[in-house]
Amino acid sequence: MGAALKARLVEQALAEGFVSCRICRPWDVPQVAARLQAFLAAGFHGQMGWLAERSHWRGDPAQLWPEARSVIMLAESYAPERDPLEVLDQRDRGAISVYAQNRDYHDLVKKRLKRLARWLIAEAGGEVKVFVDTAPVPEKALGQAAGLGWQGKHTNLLSRDWGNWAFLGSVFTTLDLPADMAEQDHCGSCRACLDICPTDAFPAPYRLDARRCISYLTIEHKGPVEEALRARMGNRIYGCDDCLAVCPWNKFAVAASDLRYAARPELQAPELAELARLDDAGFRALFSGTPIKRIGRDRFVRNVLYAIGNSGDATLRGVAQGLCDDPDPAVADAARWAVARLAPA
Repeated sequence: MGAALKARLVEQALAEGFVSCRICRPWDVPQVAARLQAFLAAGFHGQMGWLAERSHWRGDPAQLWPEARSVIMLAESYAPERDPLEVLDQRDRGAISVYAQNRDYHDLVKKRLKRLARWLIAEAGGEVKVFVDTAPVPEKALGQAAGLGWQGKHTNLLSRDWGNWAFLGSVFTTLDLPADMAEQDHCGSCRACLDICPTDAFPAPYRLDARRCISYLTIEHKGPVEEALRARMGNRIYGCDDCLAVCPWNKFAVAASDLRYAARPELQAPELAELARLDDAGFRALFSGTPIKRIGRDRFVRNVLYAIGNSGDATLRGVAQGLCDDPDPAVADAARWAVARLAPA
């Protein structure tokens, strides 16, 4: 019964659009608690206080729902159709992380997880709970324990079958399903992801200092960004794909099955001048339904002004000048910084 049910479960998951479905136990990641505590003790989490607040669950998923006996780990591809690093050479344009150029993946992945969970209940009973990355679940470690892939030197999960362009989701269940073998590390001596990082955010392979990571700085960090890091951010205005884009295993990347992950044309390489002029209503209208909406106009325009300051384009100086008295202190500070950067020699 167990093996047959699992085979049908995998078939159903693939039919839903997931690229892989594997199973582990909630207690299969005993190393997570110590690694998380070391990360927090080093202060690498920056302003992400929620990582510390719920570390008892994130460090031990067996505590999240003690009745659970199996964790179904799933990966869904969002592989881009073009090289996401190309836009970095267009200094008057903004670079938005691939995953944020269209619909918010939380909504799409969770709906698939819920459909799969309902199918499982109908087939075998039991109880289920579904999680995307908003819950205190160590998806990457569980993904490796389940055999989806392994955590690479950039700390993200990658696979020999689909590279590293994938969202992760999980279904916890009280059913006792046959577990898969954990995946081994296949990074070898490769350092591509570490060497390309613009801000040197990796103090060592497999370790990330979020305080230096552009994804953290543009999304999670509130207030002004440290001046020494602003110039390194280039024109990245929401997230950063550098370490993912250079991974050699992406030669096996699988095309995204959901067209709603395909980049909206207006978000592939948007003009910095237009973005800087957004008010709150304009920001919400442009980014409705995308992950970008959650950071708000002020933090986003702050990022745009850093990109303008890095553009070397003197014609953008006037755009920044117009925001030097913005009501938001971080926006005004970024505007003044950009104006100074673009001042005539």
